[in-house]
Amino acid sequence: MKYLIVGLGNIGEGYKDTRHNIGFTVLDAMALASNTSFTDKRYGAICDIRYKGRDLILLKPSTFMNLSGNAVSYWLKKENIPLENMLVIVDDIALPLGSIRMRPKGSDGGHNGLAHISTTLATNEYPRIRVGIGNSFHKGAQVDFVLGKWDPDEKNFMEGRTSIVIDMIKSFAFAGVELTMTAFNKEGKVSPPQVGTPPQVGPPSPLKGG
Repeated sequence: MKYLIVGLGNIGEGYKDTRHNIGFTVLDAMALASNTSFTDKRYGAICDIRYKGRDLILLKPSTFMNLSGNAVSYWLKKENIPLENMLVIVDDIALPLGSIRMRPKGSDGGHNGLAHISTTLATNEYPRIRVGIGNSFHKGAQVDFVLGKWDPDEKNFMEGRTSIVIDMIKSFAFAGVELTMTAFNKEGKVSPPQVGTPPQVGPPSPLKGG
C-alpha cells in the first residue's frame, strides 16, 4: 500500500528552520532517521520510505506554500494514491507551541497551504496533523512571526515534539487515522515551557510564504 505524506513549507535557504516550515522539518527528520534523503523531482522533493510493508512517499512541495495543491494533486495522481492515504503536516498558530493534533478532515483554519490543497482537490476530507507554533506576536505581526526562525529554546523543545509527529505518521500508515488519533491526540496536548526571546523576523515575502 502507498501513502503520500506531505510536509508543507517554503523552499529556499531563507525559509529553513522557520515556524511555517514545520512540515519540511518533520519530513527532513524522518528521512534522516531512515538513513535516506530527498531527491528533487517535479513539483517537489521526494523521499521513499518502507515501513512494515507500507510505501511512504514523503513530499516537500517546491511550489511555495500558496500553491501546495499543485504538488499534492500531481503526486496523488502519479502514484495512484487514494485521498484517504494522504496525510498533510502543517503549522498552526491556533494551537499552543508544540501541541499536536490529528484530524481526518476539516477546514483550512486560515492556512493558505491547506486552503490551496482543498481548493485544488475540491474537498477538505483528507487527514492532517496540525503542529502548534503558538501565537506570541503583536497585532499585525503574524506574517513576520510565522516566517521567523525558532529561537534556541523553542528549537530544542520542538525537536522532541517532532519525534512524536514521526511516530504518528508511521501509525497512520500502519493503523489508520482513527486509531492514531486515539493513541496520540491526548499525548499531543502540552503546556509548553516559557520560551523566551522575541521572534526573529522572517523573509519579507507574504505572497509566497502563505
